[in-house]
Amino acid sequence: MEFLENLGAQSIPAIAVICFLIAEAVKAFGLESKWIPVLCGVCGGILGVVAMYLMPDFPAKDILTAIEYGIVSGFGATGAHQVFKQFTKE
Repeated sequence: MEFLENLGAQSIPAIAVICFLIAEAVKAFGLESKWIPVLCGVCGGILGVVAMYLMPDFPAKDILTAIEYGIVSGFGATGAHQVFKQFTKE
């Protein structure tokens, strides 16, 4: 658990990566793409609250801020995927 205690603000991009991986896994099982941003936002919000309780250095100190950080990170995962997809599109 020492790793989690020292993660701090670096946990924000980690939430985005976890949300991205969850979205890709769910998409592989046939979920329509229009639901992926909602899924990422919800998963991010949940992960933000979990991170607040597990990591003493997490930037959010209250539940609403933790949810906000998580949702923004989740939506960031969707946005990063779309940017990559658009740049690699021929």
